[in-house]
Amino acid sequence: MTTTLASPARMEKAAVAALGMLAVSTGALESVVAPTLPLLQRELDMSPSEGALLNIVLAITGTLITPFAGKLGDRYGGKRVLIRLMAVVSAGGLVSALAPNLPVLLIGQILQGAMVGALPLSFIVVRTHLPSGASKAAIGLVSGMFVGGSMVGLLAAGPVAEAFSRHWMFAVPTFAVIGFTLLVNRLMPSDPPGRPDDAGLDWPGLLLLSGILVTLLLVFALAPEAGSQPLVFVALIALLAAFVAGWTAVERRSAAPMVDLRMLARPVIWKSCVVTFVICLGTAMGVYLVPQLLDVSGDGYGFGLGATEIGFVLLPGAVAATLAGPLGGIWERRFGSRAVVATAAVLMAAALLALAAAHSEVWHIAVGKALIALANGLCVTAMVTSIASSVDAGDTGIATSLVLVTRVLGSAVGGMLGGTLLTSGTLPGSEVPTESAFSAGFLIAGVVAVLSLLVVRTMSKGVKE
Repeated sequence: MTTTLASPARMEKAAVAALGMLAVSTGALESVVAPTLPLLQRELDMSPSEGALLNIVLAITGTLITPFAGKLGDRYGGKRVLIRLMAVVSAGGLVSALAPNLPVLLIGQILQGAMVGALPLSFIVVRTHLPSGASKAAIGLVSGMFVGGSMVGLLAAGPVAEAFSRHWMFAVPTFAVIGFTLLVNRLMPSDPPGRPDDAGLDWPGLLLLSGILVTLLLVFALAPEAGSQPLVFVALIALLAAFVAGWTAVERRSAAPMVDLRMLARPVIWKSCVVTFVICLGTAMGVYLVPQLLDVSGDGYGFGLGATEIGFVLLPGAVAATLAGPLGGIWERRFGSRAVVATAAVLMAAALLALAAAHSEVWHIAVGKALIALANGLCVTAMVTSIASSVDAGDTGIATSLVLVTRVLGSAVGGMLGGTLLTSGTLPGSEVPTESAFSAGFLIAGVVAVLSLLVVRTMSKGVKE
């Protein structure tokens, strides 16, 4: 039996503009940590491992929330869920702004992670209230403004933190998020809820996967001091194994699993997951190590740059990431997914190995970071397109969720491995990691990227006829 819903009200241009400005605000709030991470580490007395955790926790929690946000939007209406998620983001921004120490700041970043699920919800709302052509233009506008907001945050966070304080670099975009959320709530028409999903939500799967990620981060954070606390380290390893076993059992038995592990048996899926893990590991290493290298002033290495200057050096990478999506789509249609993924892996390996060998000039860092960002965008675009065209339409969501989880794991491992290397590479009595720690991080990630080509060469070409 088909349920007929009333036609939703049309969305006016003012509502689209408000949604776009909300995207700018959330993009700015999302990007303030990257250029100011060294400053935050000094002010909050963080170790490099703790800085790596702060650098990735927003993305991890956001990725966990995203698949559930879509389901909740389908069930209860996109606008209703969007506004509530943005309320969580606003609370997270205020907690981050007022945070006196690292634990409170981490709580704020966890709450801010809801913004990752809010962006796809805005696309659902736009498609509900606008005709096909207008909705595509609006989605492009919102996406572009989110990226534009990220660049604003990247450039403005340093000057705001240095001129006022770190508190204001979170507070200013948070106030904008609150204001534009209220405006969107007033201007955007409500969309009707969809049909209930009898299978429900996989809350046990979400909680267990969260436990896996949190425990994995703790393992990496404690790794440099494992020799002094062996029992705690072994206990964490055992807890991690228990979470993995429990999550595997729950997902295999769930009627609507968060991640359908049975699909991993398909070559196109496991190969995509392997390559995605490697590329995201390299990206996370670069995202973490590059600002640290720009900040330190070592004996013959490092640059001693401030947060404002770091933001400008990172800007080419943000531009490259913006261009990577469209380029990846065009190249995938013309040359096939395998060619695009191979190109991304080569770019990633070349950039990381080059940074391991040469990082004495600022332009070395800027170019290397831009190539890393470009490779990441090309790979993710090609992987999503490859999976979408290789599985049944009904399996697309399940297959892409596997890649999504793999992306989070790769980012978590890469970021925390970078932090672990810098922590273990900091000599007693010194606050500056050795140059060899930076070189080792870039080298390890580069070698892993090279090895991924062994998997890439076995993938289907994926050329569209």
